[in-house]
Amino acid sequence: MIYPIVLKRDDNGTFLVVCPDLPEVTTFGEDLEDALQRATDAVEEALAARIARREDIPPPSPPRGRHCVTLPPLSSAKVKLYQEARLRGMTKAAIGRLLGWHGPQVDRLFDLRHPSKFEQIDRALRTMGKCLYVTVRDAA
Repeated sequence: MIYPIVLKRDDNGTFLVVCPDLPEVTTFGEDLEDALQRATDAVEEALAARIARREDIPPPSPPRGRHCVTLPPLSSAKVKLYQEARLRGMTKAAIGRLLGWHGPQVDRLFDLRHPSKFEQIDRALRTMGKCLYVTVRDAA
């Protein structure tokens, strides 16, 4: 997932970072590289908090020439799993029953900080008629 961000140079030389799609994201960086790294962390944390609170996750808006942050692939897969489950009205308990997994195993699939295996996420998506698809592109 790629979310656009807005960078504004502060009067002290740092960069203020906000994310139009996630109003709770506000961070800063000492320089551009630091700001982009902190923005990625802040977006990932905002999404993790929305999942924990069982809130909707808005789709990213078009970049429109703005800087963007790209979530790590595992976090992106977990967010997509969460969005698909919400779309289908599936609870973690229902997913666990379909997979034959215990609650903590399912909870970890939705925890952006847990290093789940892609195979587990794919298996959960398949219970919803979806599959995980990976692509490789040229770096920006």
